[in-house]
Amino acid sequence: MSLLNIQNLTLSIGDSAILKDVSLSVAPGEIVAVTGESGSGKSMTALAVMQLLPELAQANGTLSLDGINLLEQSEEQLCALRGASIGMVFQEPMTALNPVKTIGDQVMETILIHKAMPPARARQHAQEMLERVGLPADRFPLSRFPHELSGGQRQRVVIAMAIALRPKLLIADEPTTALDVTTQAQILALLKDLVQDFGMGLLMITHDLAVVADLADRIVVMRHGEVVESGTTQGLLANMQHPYTRMLFAASNHQVALPPAPAPKPLLQVKGAVRDYRLPRQSLFGAPGHYRAVQDVSFTLNRGERLGLVGESGCGKSTLTRAILGLEPLQGGEILLDGGPIGINQSAEQRRKMQVVFQDPFGSFNPRHRVDRLITEPFHLLDKPPTGSARRDLIAETLTAVGLSPDDAAKFIHQFSGGQRQRIAIARALITRPELILFDEAVSALDVSVRAQILDLLAELCKSYALTYLFISHDLNVVRTITDRVLVMKAGEIVEQGATEAVFTSPKHAYTQSLLAAAPVLPDLGKGADVA
Repeated sequence: MSLLNIQNLTLSIGDSAILKDVSLSVAPGEIVAVTGESGSGKSMTALAVMQLLPELAQANGTLSLDGINLLEQSEEQLCALRGASIGMVFQEPMTALNPVKTIGDQVMETILIHKAMPPARARQHAQEMLERVGLPADRFPLSRFPHELSGGQRQRVVIAMAIALRPKLLIADEPTTALDVTTQAQILALLKDLVQDFGMGLLMITHDLAVVADLADRIVVMRHGEVVESGTTQGLLANMQHPYTRMLFAASNHQVALPPAPAPKPLLQVKGAVRDYRLPRQSLFGAPGHYRAVQDVSFTLNRGERLGLVGESGCGKSTLTRAILGLEPLQGGEILLDGGPIGINQSAEQRRKMQVVFQDPFGSFNPRHRVDRLITEPFHLLDKPPTGSARRDLIAETLTAVGLSPDDAAKFIHQFSGGQRQRIAIARALITRPELILFDEAVSALDVSVRAQILDLLAELCKSYALTYLFISHDLNVVRTITDRVLVMKAGEIVEQGATEAVFTSPKHAYTQSLLAAAPVLPDLGKGADVA
């Protein structure tokens, strides 16, 4: 018997059809994954179940939870169901949590709103729920605030809030997208255990197809607001019927053809780098009052080489990246670019030689400026910035190089898709012809098909511009396909490095082995993955 039953659900906002005849079901104790690209309607389907829809939204069809028609409920009745019968885990825990309230108060909130038990018992129950999701009271007291926790720990708090009253249905909307592989594996295992222990149904919204294949009992594939294919996980993976499904899974296993790296010639040298942070009080991490984020790190990046940097959140990747960019000082060691030392007092020429592409392109652009101004921001680093026709020609050449049109120069950033924005970010990094580009989680938020396009673009730019880059990512599958060598970082140290394929095939360090074991991998799909 179905717990959640959706039949021929249509949803429109004004004249725009968002969902078209969507049908799916979730049984008690079942995990159903809804997958598809951005704009496919998967998150809107989840919000329709919660009845948290935009103003002027009109929904028709059948949408019932345990026999209750959700489309016919008043707001008061829906409030009684949310939290008690339906729980939801959102993608970004920091935006789902109140930064000025303790984690104990936030887990208790649902309990107290529904008057499920008196305050003293609610507090005890909140502690039990936090312990159930792996946050024991001796290490994570109820008095902790969200900013005092890591990303994975915050996601556990959000899950504790969602399951506080043991709802019949749990909806998880991209709950592991921003997490490293080991934390992701822990969260997925937790969700699976909760489904088994509580007998709840789980509706999982995700674009990570490796997660889908590993976790779900059934898969629903959506495109442009419609369900194009659905079935059991094993059956669908063995026999994909729709071309879009085959395209998605083929893109998830996309391989890139990198040109051979040239003979070794050092471009970036990091020698014994040490970075300490002063803490406001004595710390358990090491010396009183200090936390060592980077410990004696040394490596060389050769000209024309593509180097990967992987590790869990908190391992020191971002700190090391900021030090290389000259945004943070070192307490020991040195960093050389093209033989010259660099630091927080870099010259304009040194900064020109090194550019960065961030994870969120929209957040790194001024929305009030047009593309031509956005991608020419680095011109202030040039002694003689091009002007007039020379400037226009360089803009057109760079936009064309990243697969866009010269006409796009006159548009605003909100007029582009996520993949196009990332192409514009790459154009901004390329336009001064730098010698080194740092890619900081540059494809982690992209759909699998868009990610495949960006990776192909990087491979093409490697041929055209002899590109040298440091690729920082927690997505091991991407790092494997887009780098020549890889560094593995743990607790501020490089614990393993070598040729990418050699490290992935025969990892020597136990930590590297654990990272690779935690990463979800799509099964061999055979001809089912061939694109029609």
